[in-house]
Amino acid sequence: MTELSSPVWHPFTQHGIETRMPSVVLAAGAWIETNDGQRLFDAISSWWVVTHGHCHPKIVAAMQSQAAVLDQVIFAGMTHEPAEDVARKLVGIAPAGLQHVFFSDSGSTSVEVALKMALGYWRNIGKTRTGILALEHAYHGDTVGTMSAGARGVFNATYAPLLFDVGRIPFPYEGREQATLDALETACRGGNVAAFIFEPLILGAGGMLIYSAETLAAMHRICRHHDVLFIADEVMTGFGRTGRMFACEQAEIAPDILCLAKGLTGGSIPLAATLSTSRIFDAHKSTDRAHMFFHSSSYTANPIACAAASANLDIWAEEPVLRRIAELADLQSVAVERLRSDTRISNARSIGTIAAFDLAAQRDGYLSDIALPLRDACRKRGALIRPLGGTVYVMPPYCTTEAELRNVFAAISDAIGEVAP
Repeated sequence: MTELSSPVWHPFTQHGIETRMPSVVLAAGAWIETNDGQRLFDAISSWWVVTHGHCHPKIVAAMQSQAAVLDQVIFAGMTHEPAEDVARKLVGIAPAGLQHVFFSDSGSTSVEVALKMALGYWRNIGKTRTGILALEHAYHGDTVGTMSAGARGVFNATYAPLLFDVGRIPFPYEGREQATLDALETACRGGNVAAFIFEPLILGAGGMLIYSAETLAAMHRICRHHDVLFIADEVMTGFGRTGRMFACEQAEIAPDILCLAKGLTGGSIPLAATLSTSRIFDAHKSTDRAHMFFHSSSYTANPIACAAASANLDIWAEEPVLRRIAELADLQSVAVERLRSDTRISNARSIGTIAAFDLAAQRDGYLSDIALPLRDACRKRGALIRPLGGTVYVMPPYCTTEAELRNVFAAISDAIGEVAP
C-alpha cells in the first residue's frame, strides 16, 4: 500500500477518504499483482480497456520494435506507416461507409472530435444546424464538449458554467421505448439538430443500462429521415464488449461518425480514433484553409501506439477472439441467472461480456456509501471491481476462464455479505 504523502493526484478519487492505495507492479492475462505480493483478478479490465489480457506478447513486441525505429513525429503535414496501417485495417472492419480515420488519444477526445466534425460539417455546407441530442443518463467523457453531451449530475455539476445546452432524449427502458422514439422524432423535426450522440446498446458510467438493438435501429431510422448525423460512442462497447466487434452491428446500422478508444490497442497504451463518412470528410476538404478541421494533439497518431493498435487488430484477424467472447458471454449469462435468486440484488442483467446488477437497498446513485467498502472487501478477496455507486458490474478480459469468473462472483457475494448484509 502507498501512503498518500505521494504528490500524485488520482482520477475519480476522494483523497480525503482514500488515504492508502495498492501499488501495482506486474500484470499478465486477467491478473495484476501489487508490491506486497497480492494477486488481484482484474474484473473490470482496468477501466474497460484490456481486451485480450494484460501484456499480450504480440502487442508488447510490436511496441518494443516500433520504439526502436520511430517513437514520435508531428502528424500535421506528415504521415507514417503505422498510422496508415491502422487506418486501413479500421476502415476494413468498420460499419459500411466509414472511410476516414482521425486519430486522437482518449475516449473523451474521440467524442470531442466527433462533435466538432458534426458542427463543422453543417457550417461548411452553409447550414446553421447547431443542436446536439443525447440520451438521458449518458456519459461521454470529461472534456467540456463531452461533459456537455453527458447527463447533468455529480460528474459535471461543478463545471456547469462551461457547458452548452444539449437536448435530452429519455432512456429507452424496456416497455417505454416508444416514448424515447417519439421524443427523438419531435426533437429532430425542429430542423436545428446537427447530431444525435449515443452509446449503443448499453450506457456505461450512467449505470450499465441496457436497451435493445431494435430500439437502436429505430432511432437510426428517425435520424436518417430528418438528416440528423448519427454519432456512435463505441469507446466502451467497441472491440467485442457486447458480443460483436462493434455494438452497432447488432442493430445492422452504420453511424455517420464512430468513436473508438479503450480496446483499440488491446488496452496497452492510449490511442483513439474517430471514423467518419466521406460526406463529412468532403465538407472539410476545400481550397479554403478556413474549412479545414481544426483539431489536434501533440501526440496524434503516435507511432508506438499505432503499432500496438495494428498488432491488436492482427490478433482479431488471426485468433478466434469472437469465439472467446461468445464463450465468456455464455458464462456471464449463467452467472446472472444465478444472481436472480439473491434478494440482496435487483435487476441482474448482461450483454455480451458485461454483467451488472444493482444492490437492492442502495438509492444514492454514484456517490452511494456502499461503493468504497464493497470495492475494498472484494480486494481483500482477490478481485478488483469498481462499483458505480450501488451498481456492480463485471467486465473482464476475454482470456477469463470459467473458474476465474466463478471465483469473482463468489468474492462479490461474500463482500456484499460483509458490507451490506
